[in-house]
Amino acid sequence: MNKPLVFTAALNKFYKAGSNSIQALANVSLTISAGEFVAIVGRSGSGKSTLMSILGLLDRPDNGQYFLNGLNVAELRDDDRASMRNRNIGFVFQMASLLPRASAAENVEMPLTYGGIGRSERRRRVQAALDRVGLAHRAAHWPHQLSGGEQQRVAIARALVNDPMLILADEPTGALDSKTADSVLALFEDLNRDGRTIVVVTHAPEVARRTQRQIIILDGHIIDDRDTCNSAAAETEALYATL
Repeated sequence: MNKPLVFTAALNKFYKAGSNSIQALANVSLTISAGEFVAIVGRSGSGKSTLMSILGLLDRPDNGQYFLNGLNVAELRDDDRASMRNRNIGFVFQMASLLPRASAAENVEMPLTYGGIGRSERRRRVQAALDRVGLAHRAAHWPHQLSGGEQQRVAIARALVNDPMLILADEPTGALDSKTADSVLALFEDLNRDGRTIVVVTHAPEVARRTQRQIIILDGHIIDDRDTCNSAAAETEALYATL
């Protein structure tokens, strides 16, 4: 197994709901190695999106440890967290969330602009990212001229353009039809074969089965962590039925 890229120990996260306190994560400890393709699986309200927000440096745990590539990121200042997030983490969400008045290339270029990358290098990286997702020929098109699957591929190119160490995808196929979803998952599989570390947050068993490993979360607790290829189909389906 490769070195740990993600390491968490006893992460806890609480949210206020009126006078009550709700525990979204309860002592979550996990390790993800560089080059893994992992699904974090759970129903709505299970804590999976909260966990992704913490892994993506969009939120902080109330207590516990989080090391990303050996660095204790839970203790970084906000500006350092923002810089590390921009340089090292790529995000793909359920909706592509492209700027409607920007071309595909301009949407992909955004993280580079925020990162202060020079114009010629930005153009080179944008071209390479769009080419990697098979959309170099659509670089000048507006989002409304692209299909749903093409928009999501632009979003994936945007996630790739900074060459991040970690890609986090939150329900990336949730708004797509089954055929288009299959093509997006095939792209993730292909990127993983290139050595990309990908974590997909999903409630869908058919998405989780395309990954190498499934971390099951329920009511803020990790209740199972299994290799997909070594899991019996009937056993896995029985577990999902309880979620």
